[in-house]
Amino acid sequence: MEDEVGERSSIVIGLIENRAKEVGVAAFDLRSASLHLSQYIETSSSYQNTKTLLLFYDPMLIIVPPNKMAPDGMVGVSELVDRFYSSAKKVVMARGCFDDTKGVVLVKSLAAKDPSALGLDTYYKQYYLCLAAAAATIKWTEAEKGVIVTNHSLLVTFNGSFDHMNIDSTSVQNLEIIEPLHSTLWGTSNKKRSLFHMLKTTRTVGGTRLLRANLLQPLKDIETINARLDCLDELMSNEELFFSLSQVLRKFPKESDRVLCHFCFKPNKVTNEVLQVENARKSQLLISSIILLKTALEALPLLSTVLKDAKSSLLTNVYKSISENEKYAAIRERISEVFDEDVLHARVPFVARTQQCFAVKAGIDGLLDVARRLFCDTSEAIHNLANKYREEFNLPNLKIPFKSRQGFYLSIPQKDINGRLPRKFIQVLKHGNNIHFSTLELASLNVRNNSAAAECYVRTELCLEALIDSIRGDVSALTLLAEVLCLLDMIVNSFAHTISTKPVDRYTRPELTDNGPLAIDAGRHPILESIHNDFIPNSIFLSEASNMVIVMGPNMSGKSTYLQQVCLLVILGQIGCYVPARFSSIRVVDRIFTRMGTGDNLESNSSTFMTEMKETAFVMQNVSPRSLIVMDELGRATSSTDGFAIAWSCCEHLLSLKAYTIFATHMENLSELATIYPNVKILHFDVDVKNNRLEFKFQLKDGPRHVPHYGLLLAGVAGLPSSVIETARRITSRITEKEMRRMEVNCMQYHPIQMAYRVAQRLICLKYSNKDEDSIRQALQNLKENYADGKL
Repeated sequence: MEDEVGERSSIVIGLIENRAKEVGVAAFDLRSASLHLSQYIETSSSYQNTKTLLLFYDPMLIIVPPNKMAPDGMVGVSELVDRFYSSAKKVVMARGCFDDTKGVVLVKSLAAKDPSALGLDTYYKQYYLCLAAAAATIKWTEAEKGVIVTNHSLLVTFNGSFDHMNIDSTSVQNLEIIEPLHSTLWGTSNKKRSLFHMLKTTRTVGGTRLLRANLLQPLKDIETINARLDCLDELMSNEELFFSLSQVLRKFPKESDRVLCHFCFKPNKVTNEVLQVENARKSQLLISSIILLKTALEALPLLSTVLKDAKSSLLTNVYKSISENEKYAAIRERISEVFDEDVLHARVPFVARTQQCFAVKAGIDGLLDVARRLFCDTSEAIHNLANKYREEFNLPNLKIPFKSRQGFYLSIPQKDINGRLPRKFIQVLKHGNNIHFSTLELASLNVRNNSAAAECYVRTELCLEALIDSIRGDVSALTLLAEVLCLLDMIVNSFAHTISTKPVDRYTRPELTDNGPLAIDAGRHPILESIHNDFIPNSIFLSEASNMVIVMGPNMSGKSTYLQQVCLLVILGQIGCYVPARFSSIRVVDRIFTRMGTGDNLESNSSTFMTEMKETAFVMQNVSPRSLIVMDELGRATSSTDGFAIAWSCCEHLLSLKAYTIFATHMENLSELATIYPNVKILHFDVDVKNNRLEFKFQLKDGPRHVPHYGLLLAGVAGLPSSVIETARRITSRITEKEMRRMEVNCMQYHPIQMAYRVAQRLICLKYSNKDEDSIRQALQNLKENYADGKL
């Protein structure tokens, strides 16, 4: 069924929309046998929600209906795929294939869970678009792959992506979650990594895919996040458990999750065509999957032993699920009745091929035993031929490697060749410091060897029919096992490994709340701190009473890095990992919005300013009370007055919401917002001016700081004529003097309001604190004294 290996996508997506801006998505993962259904209203004419989902699933194929059915002013999903996802194959299926009634029947019959648990009985009319997409996706899979999906074998989820934090595709790129914006760091030979690359120390393909999915859609459920954090606490405090788990997980094959697809899909027709040689590849994959399953099941008792004394709820639940489920022992016993005891999964190609040919016990099938003898005879003949060439041509270092696609070939170090190679050697190819070649005799033996192996595969598959049918009955247990192994791989080999490689207490456990502040003390950028040993930590505090921070400072002072840092720390906290900070308390975020960078978008014929406005409009239309908004400059791509007016009005709009906003700007006039709105806090990055040069401290400090003429200083460094800079200095001095006088008047006018608001802010923080009664009384007394002295 599946011939993909490694980490290539195995997801087929069905997309359909109606004229009411609703989009239905069905994502069918052929590798893990899961179907994810989503239906939502597309709020953006540029299909941001759909782009985000397509980025998350990274499909190999997208199925769309023939006509667009797009709402007015929108391009339609079919054209969207053509424009932005040319790397994925597009298939157009007749609209009759998108049948929601048939989709309901299919999902009910194929889902591993009871239909009532999925909510199908209640919501199937509401989800008609994604069910229509599911019908088309399953129909294409069965027709194209020539299989039938086994009843009650699929893991089906509804609106799964909306149970997690939503990060739109633009923000994924801006925050460098999956791929870095720039692969190299200026002035160094170091390669810049993304957050995904930093954490990608998983050992299985499924663990890597789960890590990517968690980074693109972090968790929102505090109980689940804390369960992961409790597990990390135990692993960090119990080194023996951490080491033992790491060692045991090595015994599970890298492709453990791949075995599922062979038991969730069965051939459409069983006829004599199975005996044809061209089906040998499918037979080989099936045998390989059962060997993988056998290897994984034999490692389960070791995993069970290691987890027996675990205390955290997550590890305890994993232990119960694998030790108390008798199906695993039953499957292992059924496999051992047919398979040879010594057969294990191997990664060396020829060893793997031999294991597959000799997987089934001798004596079960006479024709299989004959094919095995032929396979052994041709393999021995090939090695005898190599010995003959060593002696005949005096080549003691001649080797005979094997590759799955190429078969056996000859290889010799280039330094051993004196003069020309004998004419008998053909297909000569230089590969590094070696020369690869073949002969007519070897090619003939290769054909016979491959034919014998193919016959072994096909005969073995016939011997395994009853075994496979019996395993299909327990496919739900295998689905659970694959999920458990992927989760353990991510937590142990990625999260715990990353934390253990850092100095003690560099990473700490975050606190997650529903309504508390976003408070990070001495936070560090998780990617850059591994590159710069002297990375300067900075803090952030946002609450209901102070929900906007405006960060000011010259170019290159660290504003963009700081904004990215805060978002990455929130994401780390919500995937259930420790964060690089002295302390962190995170209000669970449901969406992250970013407006960063400048640049034209030639594909959509948008100027820099138009791109800015489209991104800002998307934020304004989709923001929720639990969102985190990060804006790095706004309005600087148009006239100064219009740009300032837009930035000010956007800030006022965001201030009226409960969302947390961090706004970085060069516009010093925006600091006046703090004199009018007490829930605005102004911060600045410290910079010293020495000898007409800027010395960056990268340290965040409270309040505004006027760095005189830093733009003129940088212009001078860039080489502008001194006369031009001097004229500019006189002009800006006059403008600045008037602005400073006006700001002082505003500060005096709004000072009493600021004081009262700060008291309210401290009281709200005390409301959510977990301190004892005496500490709270003392804090209230201090607050009273500070207010009376005007020190707030």
